[in-house]
Amino acid sequence: MTSSDQPKYWMSPSELNPKAIEPGDQGQEETTESGEWARRTFLKATGFTAMGAFLAACSPGPVKKAIPFLIPPEEVVPGRPYYYASTCGGCNAGCGLMAKNRDGRPIKLEGFRGGNGPLDRTHPVSGGGLCAAGQASLLGLYDSKRLAGPYDGKGLSSWSAVDQAIRAKIEAATGSVVVLTSTITSPSTQARIDAFIKMGSKRRHIQYDSLSCSALLDAHERAFDSRVLPRFSFEKAKVIVSFDADFLGTWISPVEFADGYSKGRNPSAKHPEMSWHVQVESGMSLTGSKADRRIVVSQAQSFEFLKDIAQELAKRAMAPINGLDAGKSARPDDVKLIADRLWESKGHSLVISGSNRMAEQLLVAGINNILGNYGKTLDIEHPSYQRRGRDEDVAGLINEMNGGRVSVLIMQGVNPLFDRPDAEAFAAGLAKVGCVVDASATHTESNEKAHFVCPEPHFLEAWDDCVSVRGVLSLTQPTINPLFDTRHFRESLAVWSNDKTDDLAFRKNLFKKILPWQQGGKASFEAFWRQVQHDGAFSYSDQKVVHKTWQESTYEGANFKTPAEFPNILEALVYSDTGMWDGRFGHNAWLQELPDPITKISWGNAASLAPATARQLKIVDGDEIEITCNQHVIKLPARIQPGQHPDTVAMPMGYGRAGTDRFSKVGPQWLEGDLTVEKGGVVGVNVAPLMNIVEGRVVSGGVLTIKKTGKNIGLALAQTYGSLDLPQKTAPPGHEHRDIVKETSLAALVGNHGKHEHHEGGNVDLWDDDHANDKPHWGMAIDLTKCTGCSACVVACQVENNIPVVGRDEVERRREMHWLRIDRYFSGPIDRPEEIDTVYQPMMCQQCDNAPCETVCPVLATVHSEEGLNQQIYNRCIGTRYCANNCPYKVRRFNWFDYAHEDRLQNMALNPDVVTRSRGVMEKCSFCVQRIQQAKADAKRQGRPIADGEIEPACMQTCPTTAIVFGNSKDKKSQVAKAMDDPLEFLSLEELNVKPTVAYRTIVRNRDEKGGRHD
Repeated sequence: MTSSDQPKYWMSPSELNPKAIEPGDQGQEETTESGEWARRTFLKATGFTAMGAFLAACSPGPVKKAIPFLIPPEEVVPGRPYYYASTCGGCNAGCGLMAKNRDGRPIKLEGFRGGNGPLDRTHPVSGGGLCAAGQASLLGLYDSKRLAGPYDGKGLSSWSAVDQAIRAKIEAATGSVVVLTSTITSPSTQARIDAFIKMGSKRRHIQYDSLSCSALLDAHERAFDSRVLPRFSFEKAKVIVSFDADFLGTWISPVEFADGYSKGRNPSAKHPEMSWHVQVESGMSLTGSKADRRIVVSQAQSFEFLKDIAQELAKRAMAPINGLDAGKSARPDDVKLIADRLWESKGHSLVISGSNRMAEQLLVAGINNILGNYGKTLDIEHPSYQRRGRDEDVAGLINEMNGGRVSVLIMQGVNPLFDRPDAEAFAAGLAKVGCVVDASATHTESNEKAHFVCPEPHFLEAWDDCVSVRGVLSLTQPTINPLFDTRHFRESLAVWSNDKTDDLAFRKNLFKKILPWQQGGKASFEAFWRQVQHDGAFSYSDQKVVHKTWQESTYEGANFKTPAEFPNILEALVYSDTGMWDGRFGHNAWLQELPDPITKISWGNAASLAPATARQLKIVDGDEIEITCNQHVIKLPARIQPGQHPDTVAMPMGYGRAGTDRFSKVGPQWLEGDLTVEKGGVVGVNVAPLMNIVEGRVVSGGVLTIKKTGKNIGLALAQTYGSLDLPQKTAPPGHEHRDIVKETSLAALVGNHGKHEHHEGGNVDLWDDDHANDKPHWGMAIDLTKCTGCSACVVACQVENNIPVVGRDEVERRREMHWLRIDRYFSGPIDRPEEIDTVYQPMMCQQCDNAPCETVCPVLATVHSEEGLNQQIYNRCIGTRYCANNCPYKVRRFNWFDYAHEDRLQNMALNPDVVTRSRGVMEKCSFCVQRIQQAKADAKRQGRPIADGEIEPACMQTCPTTAIVFGNSKDKKSQVAKAMDDPLEFLSLEELNVKPTVAYRTIVRNRDEKGGRHD
């Protein structure tokens, strides 16, 4: 692709309109009309700086005490890490993880995959990665605001008193006793629930998921007489068509799906093959941003488009769909294109929908059946158990509670007073229940109304088990002694059932009966059980789920009528983002500060509007708008979002959690600092009331109206500034001017036109190479085609390197401390949402061999190591910030403040291998040098060379798509050297001759050679 074919990249709409106010300008200093500092601002700044320097110089250094083990445990060697194979409890996906422990406490969570790392196994569900939420869930273990023990209506109580009172309520119940949970993937917990339910005729168990897939399961029950959630195999699909399913973001099992998706999208010059991905959506999703073809329609138009495709395929298969009227398609060319591609890939295609409407899921199931995808890309014989809730049961429970027919309600893993649109009706019914018990580990909106709270331990403190996919057992084991007086929900049920069986014995006996443990190859169950605990997971052959063939009556009674559309209306799109999900991570500061991959907003949510809609309503970024929908009124700041349908207002759920005013002073408190959130307030706004309930199921959507309040409350926008760009005259004579990121098409790759020229031929060095030696030269290669922008690497880096949280005000001032950022660029005409492309580029310190930061440091605080690393020596740094000004990648972070570490429990999450930095020094990525040093020490002790792949920086180890490769670039047999030799590899800002050691692989899209979006 020539330079003329390359699109123009931009980070925010303001870059296309220089007169527009840049997002984030709220945090800039006061200036006069001539652009000079105002006198008052200058005096404040100089006074603050002088006083800060004086106080810092005169303050004594902190006193730190180290208490050694008097009698160390046998398996613990002080200062050396050890690992537990376990299962992530952040959601129901059941991803495998290994917990890295130091001196009796977990400090880092990682996925594990085959290789030369600490665990040479690959988890059969997640494939070895972890998402951002999984990485950050470590912080929940050390949350000092977790419930310290059981509570009754009066306050903190004892387990014996609470158990006695609950048993009495259950035994005296004249109405129903209901156990309300989220999806249960633990066979042992489900067995306890089943045993509890069988003890009374009026007892029952209800499961619901706030991120519901109820219609998807109900559709398969109608079609196959078996209510199952298929296991989707994205790696087997040559054509993927997704209708509003954000399967790379938060839909069902994103780590598992991202792993499979990337395996099918790994083209090279020798093997130029990749899946073709079409995303039909109204908002800009993480998954849509990676699609080869985005079709941007309203939610009502999306259903109409789905019907057209179903009708077209039904005609070709001569299998008419009853009740589906043939109409004139509004997009006949797109319908034909997609139908042709699907028909050509029968048995190797996949159609999915994120809708929770029954009619849409029936059509999707019908399309997959016509194409012969069941048993190939969809498995319903070995299905997923990750989301099994039934929404209609909750509606029935609300009616029953309001009728006074429920005596005892026991809740676990749910927060219906926060995440359901009918929360008011649920609250009214809850007030009529005689005994409400909640098992949440923290304060929630729902357990505030409970009579008893029996908190569970964090998943890193407890034994547990998980079968999230049929045929795969994952175990969870404690990595630390319980920090609070908590008890597993399974054990609580046993106590309330008067069952005194030890929980560990109960679980082992259960699995000895139900598990084909002989397939593990061990002579005894005890040996098998120890092996599974060591490995973390066990795959086995199991009996298939019995289901019928496609039922002819599947479509009977289905409502295929498209919801009425009205001109000039706005629709609400409520979605979950990668940080908050449904609100379960609302008390996690790491995830609150994580920028949304698309909007780049942290510390709160916003209502995203298309640029054309914003112009029509005269709304700019940060304007507060009042939204009325479904008889509810909320206020949110606006965010202008390219790539969104003009009739859609997109709002992420999960914000507005009660108690998030705990983050009021999370940032530094200084002269001009602002609170992250007012005391008594909440971070963000809960948008769950704007959702609808249709046919008993929770759905997004609904007509809304908006009006401006006249305020501009600003947005904490990260990484929407400092867009990397090259001046036109930077390229050497005779060479093309290049953009910061590169992309090409699959057709160009086939024609060998996708590679890019390198510019090193035009660079001449004045000095000889002063880093020439026989030692390793560490390098990194990042595949931008595989990178989904999920930001798991950002959180992993933060956890590993003790990177502080700075709070909303500092983010607004452009002072976030993340060492690794995901640069998100758009290209294409801003008012044509279907032609907007999105690219992601992970950007960290490039460890330049000609590092411009090193030449300007007056105290040699940043120097080059003999192994090619750009070292930052903190105790030399005097904070001149010359290096940051000289860095072309803008990846160095200045520590403006001595960020607080008063929470002693939270400090247990700090990595002791990495120093916590004090105020006034520069920080940056070090390629996780502590891991490099550990591997070198291990290899030296064992008398062997370091194996390729043995060293995995935090970002590499967590990446769900294996987009990052690290190693010794001098070793031509290493994976990183092979990646750097790929003709699609390029160096960022190569023209500057700074010689970065991070290489990027060109983005490849499955399009024609011109890179067209309408192939």
